[in-house]
Amino acid sequence: MVNELMSKDVDICALTDLNENAGTAALVDDIQLALFYVKKLEKVYALSNYDPFSEANVLSRGIIGSLGDELVVASPVYKQHFNLETGQCVEDEKVSIPAYPVEIINGRVVLGSIG
Repeated sequence: MVNELMSKDVDICALTDLNENAGTAALVDDIQLALFYVKKLEKVYALSNYDPFSEANVLSRGIIGSLGDELVVASPVYKQHFNLETGQCVEDEKVSIPAYPVEIINGRVVLGSIG
């Protein structure tokens, strides 16, 4: 299913539908995404909404921030941090979640295809 999702560009929502400096959940082709709009950078990040530690779809409710130079989201359950660019867990190098390419195009949030 993820490969199908990533084989096309998908218009997710208007940028104005997202809360600044916070997460928003989106359902795209049966995949739950956590979208994070970082206003200062005028950039949207997309990660899987699934937190592998709590085994729940909750990452969109996490708090975004930074650890050193890394932009991260802290899981609202057990507080692990995930890099917004890569999905890599900061506390456990063996754990990462899918990160998806996203662009803002004409005020719309568009999930880009890979390849």
